[in-house]
Amino acid sequence: MPQHPAPEREFTMRFTSTPRGARLARRLVSHRLNDWGHPYTTPANETLTLITAELTANAVRHGHVPGRDFHVQLTLAEDTFRIEVTDTRAEKRPPASPPAIDSVSESGRGLHLVAALADDWGVTPRPAAPGKTVWAVLRVPTGGHPHTHPAAPHPTDSVSAHGHNTESGPATSSQLRDGLGLRPGAASCGGRRL
Repeated sequence: MPQHPAPEREFTMRFTSTPRGARLARRLVSHRLNDWGHPYTTPANETLTLITAELTANAVRHGHVPGRDFHVQLTLAEDTFRIEVTDTRAEKRPPASPPAIDSVSESGRGLHLVAALADDWGVTPRPAAPGKTVWAVLRVPTGGHPHTHPAAPHPTDSVSAHGHNTESGPATSSQLRDGLGLRPGAASCGGRRL
């Protein structure tokens, strides 16, 4: 398992495995980023908040075990943010690369967004208990702007083996959300505004 730099800042909390818990996790991550010097409207805050929304929604939808919470950990070390969402369901692991998008389905785009926005992401088993941790890394150089990433892939776009869109052109999280029909600053989970 790769070693991670010692965190300069860290936020951890457990949440109920419900849509309300996912919304609260997203909001608290955004507030913490604001407290750490990345205001709400900055690309770093918007991007990490959207990644958190997707990972926590997946933890609730696919990782829910009755009576068990999910855990969120946000760390900042050397201009690199790492968000980890841990649930207790071991048998439902996300694929190594996001599956093809079904153009008629209203779901199934979350991991595509994570892959498009994050510098890296993956899944690791929990070391001392059943379950898994889905994590994403975002590098934010001094100045607070994350590296640019291509727009989220469309069903007809060419996608590399790592699930990244091979089309060129940077996009911010706001532009990606706009392209998916959401208002800037609004994310949704299961048809509900977060």
